[in-house]
Amino acid sequence: MSGSSYGTIFKITTWGESHGAALGMVIDGCPAGLNLTEEDVQAYLNRRRPGYSQFSTPRKESDTVEILSGIFNGKTTGTPISMLVRNTSERSGDYSDIAEYYRPGHADYTFDQKYGFRDYRGGGRSSGRETIGRVAAGAVAAKILKELGITFTTYVSSIGDISIKRELFDASYIQKNELNMPDPESYQAAAEYLSDVMAENDSIGSSVECAVHGVPAGLGEPVFDKLDACLAKAIMSIGAVKAVEIGDGTEVSKHKGSYNNDAFQSTNGIITKATNHSGGILGGISDGSDILLRAHFKATPSIASRQQTVKQSGEQIDIHIRGRHDPIIGPRAVVVVESMAAITLLDMLLQNMSARLDKIKTFYQR
Repeated sequence: MSGSSYGTIFKITTWGESHGAALGMVIDGCPAGLNLTEEDVQAYLNRRRPGYSQFSTPRKESDTVEILSGIFNGKTTGTPISMLVRNTSERSGDYSDIAEYYRPGHADYTFDQKYGFRDYRGGGRSSGRETIGRVAAGAVAAKILKELGITFTTYVSSIGDISIKRELFDASYIQKNELNMPDPESYQAAAEYLSDVMAENDSIGSSVECAVHGVPAGLGEPVFDKLDACLAKAIMSIGAVKAVEIGDGTEVSKHKGSYNNDAFQSTNGIITKATNHSGGILGGISDGSDILLRAHFKATPSIASRQQTVKQSGEQIDIHIRGRHDPIIGPRAVVVVESMAAITLLDMLLQNMSARLDKIKTFYQR
């Protein structure tokens, strides 16, 4: 299987299956000298781990990380960083009956068509637990970015047709509620709605917004490696994401140019924009404003209510999917979206160091 690596200079490779012995990742290209401990990474993994919310799968995993290489005396050495998270609560027997049929909304059929074989234990590589490696790498990338003054505000912006109230936005509230929403009123409405959905043995879609603060102007290549294109690829690579928006996103098709264009202004010699409809990116290059992106997640396809499907033989059957599954993906995916954005931005920052001769001279001249 190809396609398990991402990045150019800061490059990550994830490995492992949801019901295998462990999952993990390897980072190539992490600069030496970064203070890094397992606690730094664990803080990120705790934001996505299962079994600690009434709105997540009951599968309980500590998701304890082990750093196997690339660290000495608490600092990165510049060599590959390898991390591992062991599976301790896998119940493969819950999935034995799906070996012969295709679950609606899953990758069962497409895996069979591509490989002629599939790991039916929870989806194997297509399981949401694959994101453990992304989040571990994202913790490292985000720590480097923080030293450069680049930070993130990431949250669930909608659940079903319930959207957050911008006028009540409170960033401090995001990690104080189980749904990672930034205002109490929307959280309460979404929690009640989600409880009703769960009572019906169903699931619901959601969206996650990520705002990146402090990104300098000039990141991104103006043709195929546009910053927004690279971010879109990174976010779309997360399982269950079906759409990505930058800035105003799909709303731009409804607006006139006089509204959509962000006016430039200068204050004390510093050029800024009066608005940010572009989401911090113009011509595929960062413009110094906050980068704003939005990921839309489909409803969890594993539901206990009755569904129609077929066996590998083509026989039509009705099924009720067993096992432990999230009724909604967005709340636990907040840190995954943030991690993929961090990995992409750090990689492009490192690539950008060779864009200008004067910057190269500044770095190398004694």
